[in-house]
Amino acid sequence: MKLRLNLTAALAWLWMGLACGLESPAGAQSPVRPAPMDAALDQKLAVLQRQAFDRPSQALQSLQKMRAEAGQQAGVEAQFLQAEARIQMRLGQRAQALALAARLDSDPLQSARAHVLRAEEADYAGQAEAAAQSAQKALEALSPWCGDEMAAAQAIQAGCDFRNAWSALGLRAEKQQNDGELVLAEATARRRLALAEAGQDDFMRSMTLGDLALLSQRMDQPEQARRWITLALQLGQGQPLWQAYLKGDEAALYARQGQTEPQLRALDEALALAKKADAPHVLAYVQLNMADAYLRLKQPARAKALVEQALPTLLQYGDRRPERAARNNLAQSLILLGQFEAAHREIAKLNQSDKEQAGKANLMEELRERGEAWAAMGRPKEAMADFHQERALNAELVARNRQSSLEQLKVKYDSDRKQRELDLLVRDKSLVERQLANRQLTQQVGLAVAVLLCLSLVLAGVMVNRVRAANKKLRANAALLRAQSERDPLTDLANRRYFLAVMEQQHKPQEASFNGALLMIDIDHFKHVNDQHGHGIGDVVICEVARRLSHAVRAEDLVVRWGGEEFLVFAPDVSQEQLSALAQRVLHGVGATPVATEDGPLRITVSIGFAHFPLPPSKLTLPWEQAVNWADMALYTAKSQGRNRAMGIATVDAQDTEALTQIEADFEAACSSKRVSLTQVLGPQPAQA
Repeated sequence: MKLRLNLTAALAWLWMGLACGLESPAGAQSPVRPAPMDAALDQKLAVLQRQAFDRPSQALQSLQKMRAEAGQQAGVEAQFLQAEARIQMRLGQRAQALALAARLDSDPLQSARAHVLRAEEADYAGQAEAAAQSAQKALEALSPWCGDEMAAAQAIQAGCDFRNAWSALGLRAEKQQNDGELVLAEATARRRLALAEAGQDDFMRSMTLGDLALLSQRMDQPEQARRWITLALQLGQGQPLWQAYLKGDEAALYARQGQTEPQLRALDEALALAKKADAPHVLAYVQLNMADAYLRLKQPARAKALVEQALPTLLQYGDRRPERAARNNLAQSLILLGQFEAAHREIAKLNQSDKEQAGKANLMEELRERGEAWAAMGRPKEAMADFHQERALNAELVARNRQSSLEQLKVKYDSDRKQRELDLLVRDKSLVERQLANRQLTQQVGLAVAVLLCLSLVLAGVMVNRVRAANKKLRANAALLRAQSERDPLTDLANRRYFLAVMEQQHKPQEASFNGALLMIDIDHFKHVNDQHGHGIGDVVICEVARRLSHAVRAEDLVVRWGGEEFLVFAPDVSQEQLSALAQRVLHGVGATPVATEDGPLRITVSIGFAHFPLPPSKLTLPWEQAVNWADMALYTAKSQGRNRAMGIATVDAQDTEALTQIEADFEAACSSKRVSLTQVLGPQPAQA
């Protein structure tokens, strides 16, 4: 059975509470605003709780040390209690975690934290409905400070704990997905992304981008899904644990597309990254997902080995949510390997667990998968038993209703009327038996005809399936080659080919009008780096600059490696003022800190040319190729002015396209004659000795 829980969802509840998004009840009094949290402590606790997923005992020791250092500091006890409760859950001490929640519940201003902890405990135990109910209570308690109608930055200023809000919205999105409300789930995920960006937390930002990628794939938007996951992987560069989660998301995308081999490659990468990050709990989740993939590839031995490696780790951490799926996969593997006694023991363990908690849909899927495995191994008795159990689940409700109706009939009618009805039932029964006999005979004849028809269609069906499989593989390979051709192999950024595809998609040829902003970026004195330190160090510098650019821009901005040491940033929906601020953020994001290399730290700066289109003030339209040329001219002006700065085009004195062409022919003269006015943004200056 497929493990229906990706790594991001497994961590979402652990590392921050819940927040809000509901309106306050009509007529309710304005709530008292909670005291501001200690932001530095909040950040430390966030990292600590993230570590607790794999190292709960060490996390508890670190928490106790932090609490001792805090002493009697006012207003931090609730933060410590919530963090301790989450770590206790990871240690399997759920009763103790709920007791800590009850302590928080005594304070009206902290009751939301208590509801959050109860929701997390229920979610960890696999009780989805109870988790949703507790989460709803937390949302209602926190709604005055975290309303969906508020901008993310405004909500944080109003007292909204953006970490708790991020986690709350994650549970809401999960509930909406389970209910099939994918459009609402996407809107919720975008709200989470806005909060992560306003809170300047790159981990939360990258995890949300991964969730958006999975949502887009479920909504049959594969191109959008690829864009989201590309942005997420760029943010996670240099972070093995983050990359492990995101590679798990990428594998899930391939799984939904039916591409098992790319899925396994992504899972192999996730496995290596989890080992590098020394994250055994995360490693167990990756192993379970790999086991499911190998079952689909008819490799039960490998699937069995992976489940046997992962299951003890999950039980050690008290993680019961994936246990049933893991044991079912193990049972299937044992059946397909011919180890029938061991398979029966695993099935017995499944039968001893809480079937009501698993849900009838999951139980029916388990029975169907095991029945197919029994049938494949020539065990008709077990296959039929599972088939009959599956049918019994369907018939259970009907049988219960039928029994209730019979009991009501017995109470309703008196003995004489019952006798007459019984006589009638006897006659009806005889008639029904004759009808059933005739129907059975008809079914036998129909079955014989169906068998003959199936035999005649088998060969045609085999050929059709082979053709479909070949076409599917060709489409998958074409999609993979296209994705690889649009990525720069050194920096993993989008390349010029991808940028051209985006422009062709957004700007129709007949319109010839480019809207948005461009920043052309060039690494200063890069030739000196290659000459003095070698091309290997040069590649390190290019990769680090690419990573810093990805962190400096917004989620919706596109970063492209234009060629060599040049980069291009396409920023849609940005104002002229925001564009200058973005250029300054890029200058300082790249040049403020030296780049660490084998030859020691290197101070690296960049020069930038930027412009907003259509060009102000006349707003003349021009194609995107010409827009790139204008940004390039501004870049050369920045380099000629001394580098480590950004030169932006503020205004252009041109009333028609002919005037624009004249200015392009001699841009430097146009700047000197004030036909073009420029905005200058200086980069970070070296510290004085």
